[in-house]
Amino acid sequence: MPFACQGQRHRERLSGFTLIELLVVVAVLGILAAVALPTYREYVTRSHARTASADLVALGLNFENYYQLKLQYPTGNASNTAAVQALLGANASAAAWSPAQQGLFVFSAVSSASGYTLTATGASGGSMQGCQLSLNSANARSATSPCGFTSW
Repeated sequence: MPFACQGQRHRERLSGFTLIELLVVVAVLGILAAVALPTYREYVTRSHARTASADLVALGLNFENYYQLKLQYPTGNASNTAAVQALLGANASAAAWSPAQQGLFVFSAVSSASGYTLTATGASGGSMQGCQLSLNSANARSATSPCGFTSW
């Protein structure tokens, strides 16, 4: 029987991956993760800062609406989001302003009868710490580099 002899010499090969193949896959995944994760973090940071900038613009529109109604900006300093809303308290639309990034940013305002400066500062200890956005009555805008952009 020629087949019996051939069957004894031939070992059946097991299917599966070798250790080298697994190490190559792990190395490729590690390289992809090393490139993708920092890029994703930067994208999320920029996204939060852009949303906070939109919140500042909406707040600026509330200040401009107040000006249109009373021919002067509200006067005072507000160091947090609730105080900013209270500063606009006489304006009916102030209650409508609620920032989307309230948990990540603290909104503040310095206002006189002739102008204002609005600021969104990254909350202390949060992922946006160090980011500061500002907008004034002349529509001058600025941002610090931790926001992911410096002009908007």
